[in-house]
Amino acid sequence: MAHLEMIGTICHQLVENATPEQMREAGMDASYIDHGLGIHPHGASGVAWTAAYIQSKGDPITDLYENMAAEQKARSTYEYLLDLIDDPDVADPIRFLREREVVHFQRFGECLRYVHDYLDSKRMFYAK
Repeated sequence: MAHLEMIGTICHQLVENATPEQMREAGMDASYIDHGLGIHPHGASGVAWTAAYIQSKGDPITDLYENMAAEQKARSTYEYLLDLIDDPDVADPIRFLREREVVHFQRFGECLRYVHDYLDSKRMFYAK
């Protein structure tokens, strides 16, 4: 959620003083009509963000793979954004977030290894 907050802040800073005419010229007239200058999280195709994007099965292995995939999808999205951005004040935080996705992917991978090691180990439980 912190990443979403950072992206929302960047978007807010980019439009906070925009006029309706500037929003129209930027192709953001539909967003302006629905949300004014407020931030409404949605994808580039206009599909609104929903909590349904947060996947959980309750199985640690499944959930860790899902988290790893989500980190990679976010990383590639940041890379595509960087292909289009020429403003260093916008690109620098995006680069930071991209690198965080890489680190998160690595940490989830480490957790996955720990879970596999635990499940593969012989365990004995003692009753008192």
